[in-house]
Amino acid sequence: MSRHIVSIAFAITFSASPVLAQVTTDSGTLTPERIERFFNQPGYSPYAGRSYPSLPLWGEQHLHTSWSPDAFGGGTRVGPDEALQYAKGGEITSSTGQPVRLSRPYDWMVVADHSDALGVVASIYEGDPAFMSDPTLKRWHDEMRKGGAAATAVVMEMITLQGEGKIPPAMTDQTTQMDMWQKMTEIVEGHNQPGIFTALIGYEWTSNYGGGNNLHRNVIYRDGKDKADMVRPLTTFDTELPRELWDWMASYEEKTGGRLLAIPHNGNLSNGLMFATETPDGNPIDAQWAETRARWEPLYEVTQGKGTSEQHPSLAPADEFANFEIWDKGNLNVVPKEPGMIEFEYAREALKRGLKLEDEFGTNPFKFGLLGSTDAHTGISSTEENNFFGKFPASEPSPERSTGNAFDFDGRTIKDWQLGASGLTAVWAAENTRAAIWDAMKRKEVYGTTGTRIGVRFFGGWEFVEEDAQGRNPGPVGYGKGVPMGADMPPAPEGAAAPSFLVAAIKDPLSGNLDRIQIIKGWVDAAGEMQEKIYDVVWSGDRTPGDDGKLPSVGDTVDVAKATWTNTIGAPELIAVWTDPDFDPALDAFYYARVIEIPTPRWTAYDAAYFEDAAFTDDVPMKVTERAYTSPIWYSSGE
Repeated sequence: MSRHIVSIAFAITFSASPVLAQVTTDSGTLTPERIERFFNQPGYSPYAGRSYPSLPLWGEQHLHTSWSPDAFGGGTRVGPDEALQYAKGGEITSSTGQPVRLSRPYDWMVVADHSDALGVVASIYEGDPAFMSDPTLKRWHDEMRKGGAAATAVVMEMITLQGEGKIPPAMTDQTTQMDMWQKMTEIVEGHNQPGIFTALIGYEWTSNYGGGNNLHRNVIYRDGKDKADMVRPLTTFDTELPRELWDWMASYEEKTGGRLLAIPHNGNLSNGLMFATETPDGNPIDAQWAETRARWEPLYEVTQGKGTSEQHPSLAPADEFANFEIWDKGNLNVVPKEPGMIEFEYAREALKRGLKLEDEFGTNPFKFGLLGSTDAHTGISSTEENNFFGKFPASEPSPERSTGNAFDFDGRTIKDWQLGASGLTAVWAAENTRAAIWDAMKRKEVYGTTGTRIGVRFFGGWEFVEEDAQGRNPGPVGYGKGVPMGADMPPAPEGAAAPSFLVAAIKDPLSGNLDRIQIIKGWVDAAGEMQEKIYDVVWSGDRTPGDDGKLPSVGDTVDVAKATWTNTIGAPELIAVWTDPDFDPALDAFYYARVIEIPTPRWTAYDAAYFEDAAFTDDVPMKVTERAYTSPIWYSSGE
């Protein structure tokens, strides 16, 4: 096992193409030998003639604006145009009148407004006569005009009625929907600048099956406006069943020649439905269902403002980092969970269950990569703790959000302070274009963070050695000897004893140093039981694991009262080669990397320091350990 900390230049460390080992040219496959020759042949400069990315592309695939009915009803007045300006680095004014700007522009963005009643609530607010004859819509108009708690109550009512299939018919008119969709794609098209900033077309299909059971999916287009405008987006007025969304996606591709993928999110709010082994309407899943889900859903949103759903601490008591921004009270309507639900809501459990289902069906339906996004309904994608603008305008920065409710369904509440400033997605794309970013998503060469911009490389193969972690540039050796995150391990060469992994991380220059890198393994044992194990593979400082195998804490430099910390502990960069010491070639497995930062102030600490009247109670967390989750690499025994 290698535990090396080396000084890796950021622009060099993450510089090789994410597709080098997988693409072909006119003259054949780019083999490791050809990669080595390519990097040496251009001349003295090893970067001349290179068309590969030097950095991961950072972005957001799940932002709502005033065109989402619940966002507008909650007071959001930032539209998609302003949201995209903000993503490109512009300063805008929030719905509560506050200036806001990103610390650093994004490389890409998806405005994923709800397809249900897209843009319609604004017309209700304005008193459009076409809607005022409906008494419910007239009442909503009156209440939204009052603002504050009255407007928030309208949002909660919309969510409830949508989950029950009782939204007023005037909001579901298909002609109106198509008109609004074409206006949306026009706005997005106007912000797309290939090579500079990518505006991807997308929307959220918002199934709340059974009343608040979150089965939401973001539908992401590889295409531009010309194809996207050919088919009306699916709504939950059409169906709330995921398999019928997949049918719609297939129909779209057949009609347009375009490409789509869907990204599920918030399994932690699904009350056991997101990764269940039966469909929401009670039918057992089968081989066709497994194949279809695997085709259309290559990714899963593992972290966002409404909780992180990597793993629940009750399911992994040995994982000291599992209890992170957990939302487990109930579903989206805060309907309480019943025993047995949680195990079908979290990503790691699903990844393990997918291996088991593959043995049964021949296809792994839960073979997904991991990413993060905000799900903010403010038109403002904010993930930094000192720049957090909440979920709705009511949770934008103010002293009141120290005691306010983010959700309130008949007294079943989630507090504003429970919102997380999460998350972001990094894409290893060959260029900053729709096609390249979408293709990277499709092949799962992406990773998610809780809002920090940690740079991460993760490769798996059979030939990595300690010396590979000594170099300045893990990219070429990673692609040359193995496969990147999101891929399948190649067959073991003769004589190979166990797979090895090259993993490298570099800190976000505006965030905390790095505590450690872990590799998390999941498998199904010979008895058919799902197993997992967490390995600390490289860490900062002179710590050594204790007798229990646990690595001692990195420490804590946070000054809560001042909302500051010092990077006097941790490391700016970590890199290692790790070989699985418990490998059994007869057992399928997956591996993903988790990178942990040192503790830093949470957004609540920044609020407490900024607002004299903030009234956080003692149970409110004031510190956070930011992290990154890579997409897995899968090993198959072939049996």
